Amino acid sequence: MGRIIFYEDRNFQGRSYETSSDCPELTSYLSRCNSCRVESGCFMVYERPNFMGHQMLVRRGEYPDNQRLMGMSMSDCIRSCRMIPMVGTSTTTTHCQLPFTGQMSELMDDCDNIQERYRMSDCQSAQVMDGHWLMYEQPHFRGRMMYLRPGEYRSMRDMGMGPMDMRIGSIRRIMESC
Repeated sequence: MGRIIFYEDRNFQGRSYETSSDCPELTSYLSRCNSCRVESGCFMVYERPNFMGHQMLVRRGEYPDNQRLMGMSMSDCIRSCRMIPMVGTSTTTTHCQLPFTGQMSELMDDCDNIQERYRMSDCQSAQVMDGHWLMYEQPHFRGRMMYLRPGEYRSMRDMGMGPMDMRIGSIRRIMESC
């Protein structure tokens, strides 16, 4: 079970809100969120309500300033969060299907360069059969990321991004317990 504490101001100041589950709208509890502390587990934090917009994986630790956590191009406030279930390292089988311009590719392992491995330049949908995945906009697990849990994602919007807001360069399974 994970636990995260959000604070209105930087450096863990101001009012706080603690949760151990998904929260689609943090402004229901705090007027803003500018720092957080992860006591246990892993969470995805989002710049917009309802798990939309730029996302960042946060693990156990302290995040005193969202600007440094999420990047200067991001909003300065966290608006929603999603808890990532604990995942075992050897007993979990992961499957993710990625349609590329009409072709389908199934991944069971990390892929550090989707364009190079599959000779495709665009991925606009995915189906996650098992496991939890992070998709990155650049090869070698760099750049902005998107969290995908089991389910069908027919568009980038279903993944939490706007249309054509992000290209997929690499994908990695979340395998360790956070």
